[in-house]
Amino acid sequence: MTAWPPFALRAAVFAFAMAFFAAPAFLSPPVAASTAGGCPDVELVFARGTFEPSGLGRVGDALASSLRSRLPERTVAVYAVNYPASLDFGRAAEGVADASGHIRRLYERCPDTDIVLGGYSQGAAVSAYVTSDSVPADFVLPAGIDGVLPTSVAEHVAAVTLFGKPSSEVVQLVHRGSPPLALGAPYAGKTLDLCAPADPVCQPGSFNRAAHSSYTVNGMVDQAADFVARRLQMH
Repeated sequence: MTAWPPFALRAAVFAFAMAFFAAPAFLSPPVAASTAGGCPDVELVFARGTFEPSGLGRVGDALASSLRSRLPERTVAVYAVNYPASLDFGRAAEGVADASGHIRRLYERCPDTDIVLGGYSQGAAVSAYVTSDSVPADFVLPAGIDGVLPTSVAEHVAAVTLFGKPSSEVVQLVHRGSPPLALGAPYAGKTLDLCAPADPVCQPGSFNRAAHSSYTVNGMVDQAADFVARRLQMH
């Protein structure tokens, strides 16, 4: 096979990444995003993918339902991260600020609640940034973000589940200068980072558009729910 010139390859990856981020969402019945009625036993904080309407998104909805089926004796609330989820990847910082702020407030208000953090596609990048335990020396934090989550708060995050998290190459193509998507040390042992086979958003060199939309049907949502349930037993 003839190798692509570097510029052509970068252009193709960019085109496919934008196509995935802009792919229309297939909607599923929403799970109400509410923490009303006191402190839940578990709360899922989830960031939706690009162009999905406000809420958890279809992967987040499926994960919430799957978790509830595995935890029948525990109350499971959800929080939909509030951010544009648009092609303006720089505004993903708004989601990082919203999720971080919500987790801090939840920890202060409900110290016994187990927190589960998750995200799909661009939302997976948002949640990955929330777990960061350091800031590059030459990086200026966006408005609304005053630093990493304290270790005391991180300890209350029982599990992190990421679906189709953009690769470093894709992140730099859609927003050059973004900091690396590196999980912080407090989260390393309790994170499940799922990438569907041939999903080009998280697997450089792949070009299977359907793979990025497969998470609700390829068994990975149930895999994530099983992982979270095990983590909650240990937490």
